[in-house]
Amino acid sequence: MYQSRPGRNEKVGILRQKDILLDVSESGVLMQFLLQNLQGKSRDNIKSLLRFKQVWVDGKPVSQFNYALQPGQQVVVKGERRQEGDLHRYFHIVFEDEHLIVIDKQAGLLSMSAGSEHVTAYSLLSAYLKQQNPDGKIFIVHRLDRDTSGLMIFAKSEEVQRTLQTGWQSDIRERTYVALVEGIMEKQEGTIKSYLFESKAFIMYSSQDPAKGELAITHYKTIRQGKNFALLEVNLETGKKNQIRVHMQDIGHSVAGDKKYGSKQNPIGRLGLHASALAFLHPVTGEALRFTSGIPARFQRVFQQ
Repeated sequence: MYQSRPGRNEKVGILRQKDILLDVSESGVLMQFLLQNLQGKSRDNIKSLLRFKQVWVDGKPVSQFNYALQPGQQVVVKGERRQEGDLHRYFHIVFEDEHLIVIDKQAGLLSMSAGSEHVTAYSLLSAYLKQQNPDGKIFIVHRLDRDTSGLMIFAKSEEVQRTLQTGWQSDIRERTYVALVEGIMEKQEGTIKSYLFESKAFIMYSSQDPAKGELAITHYKTIRQGKNFALLEVNLETGKKNQIRVHMQDIGHSVAGDKKYGSKQNPIGRLGLHASALAFLHPVTGEALRFTSGIPARFQRVFQQ
């Protein structure tokens, strides 16, 4: 089996977004109450929850750590952080701790740019962290193409970035995508192996000659088939630049909207590629994490026409 699934100790991303309800049984101070009831949370973690209005008492947000609690009150810790302006427009934060951030980005947003003229996931997250701490920094771990949506990891320190990148092949347990591709799939599932190399024009090519490039392995299976398009679940065993796009072209089923790699049709007005699942070992705690992002509605509508 090529696809990694969450084990007994793995945390599923969507569960992390649920609210936590806590009943107050005796008088006390909010900070101490949260430290006692939120396992694994430090004072800094709780201050962050308070600062971003994620702690509510009797239906109202509270930001004071020394807020006095009385028996009979209910404390709610919101699972999702409120995001303002551009952050909410371009992506939402799926997970954050003191070491890293996982986001679910929209198509059309660059991961990073050498210039300052573009809005990027990197620039938005950098500004977001500096609002919390003027010395806060963000470090890119991996990239998604501009027109690919879905899950990405960013590090909050060079050490965490280096750990994630160095252990990418061993510590990344799963990278699953949903791909909207052209044509009718004669083979419902399979594995594509080839050696990828880049031209001077920054186009990736595929070869069966090991001397020409780096080994790339892609697994796929069909999850929906229509008259002109198919929806695939694609799992990366290796993570090379444009790997899915090149391999789909190799088997004659280019990703929809991918003119660069052979697509003839663009039914959704964007590249038909979405990073739907990401599982990895936390670089500091060693905890097994898994996050998911649903199939974009645009992909589904193609099969309703």
